[in-house]
Amino acid sequence: MPAKIIHKHKLATRWMHWINFPALTIMIWSGMLIYWANDVYEIKIGGYTIIKFFPDWFYKFFHIPYKLAEGMGFHFAFMWLFMINGLFYIIYTFASGEWKYLLPDKKSFKESWLVVLHDLGIRKQAPEQLKYNAAQRIAYSAIIIMGIGSVITGFAIYKPVQVSWLTAICGGYEAARAEHFILTVGYVLFFLIHVIQVIKAGWNNFRAMIAGFEIIKEKENHN
Repeated sequence: MPAKIIHKHKLATRWMHWINFPALTIMIWSGMLIYWANDVYEIKIGGYTIIKFFPDWFYKFFHIPYKLAEGMGFHFAFMWLFMINGLFYIIYTFASGEWKYLLPDKKSFKESWLVVLHDLGIRKQAPEQLKYNAAQRIAYSAIIIMGIGSVITGFAIYKPVQVSWLTAICGGYEAARAEHFILTVGYVLFFLIHVIQVIKAGWNNFRAMIAGFEIIKEKENHN
């Protein structure tokens, strides 16, 4: 069966993606080491704890307990890699014109539901798309905003006295810490959904983020 090569991701996009993936993973892991020193967040209803972030067995299973200094060392070191790589990605996205394929348009929020219904098998036909579908455009744009939010809230809780104005914008130290935590939970959810979608899309889609191209098989015409 004949096939054609379709170029999908440029080298800069692929490099920054694969730099960001381990950097953010280490940031989340080291953030857990820091959080364990004062794990205050939980969801209560009527005085009863419904969700505890996180139970003791979770920390012990992943060998997280009581490594505050180690967590802070890794977190602050990889913070700069995460921030610089993210800055380069934003600059590149706008300078190269890739933002045209990435940013949501007025149809994206409506079409994203159609994408979700298609992924769940409820809708047979997926809506038309360019490089990314509507749901991807929203998710990938949101992750950039989340990254900016993490940098802002991170500095607000890292240097609350030196950048007191930034901490105040975030609503104070406790609010900034809660916002930083919520953003981290958002990254984890994004990771899970992203990995599931990559597995579902198959090797061809994964190869595009490694080699930059997809191989599309064409149907033969028998006349």
